Amino acid sequence: MSGAVQGSLLDDLEDVGLRSLSATTRTELGDGAWLDVRRGWLTGSGRLFERLSRDVPWREERRQMYDRVVDVPRLLCFYDEEDPLPDLVLPAARDALTTYYAEELGEPFRTAGLCYYRDGRDSVAWHGDRIGRGSTEDTMVAIVSVGAPRPLLLRPRGGGEVLRYPLGLGDLIVMGGSCQRTWEHAVPKTAKAVGPRISIQFRPRGVR
Repeated sequence: MSGAVQGSLLDDLEDVGLRSLSATTRTELGDGAWLDVRRGWLTGSGRLFERLSRDVPWREERRQMYDRVVDVPRLLCFYDEEDPLPDLVLPAARDALTTYYAEELGEPFRTAGLCYYRDGRDSVAWHGDRIGRGSTEDTMVAIVSVGAPRPLLLRPRGGGEVLRYPLGLGDLIVMGGSCQRTWEHAVPKTAKAVGPRISIQFRPRGVR
């Protein structure tokens, strides 16, 4: 499967690689939650998008929703810690994040979950990554986005001001501390014409 995505001219010309994480900026969200953002961390994101859209064994899923089974509105692929990743830049990214956050996280990033948002109809509802240790322990989830930008929304659990972060073209966002327990995040549907996007989520062992 492949989709057309137009990045910036500079992005199209660059090879796929990683920039320094030293330009990462942190926002303290309160209650022990924080958010790091590094714009354009991954170079050549248009090229990586094309490779992943073509080479990843994407699958559709169906889930129980109240009294009926519905299609999950995005394509998925999960790589456990022993699974080879579909592109060489992904283990390099995972290792770079492990090194950068070693003191705070205290363990490696191990798994990679990929989501393919084909157009504005694909989305993910409000949630926190609370399956496993994320429901009771502080942890981190690092997301790299390639393809067309889509907004990632965050809000305090129980309601409050919504924060909006358009992510794509190699942007990195890291949700840390208590963020998965005290905040929720979502990628909403949109009626606007938007291009496809792939998000790559790196997590420690036992967090989903």
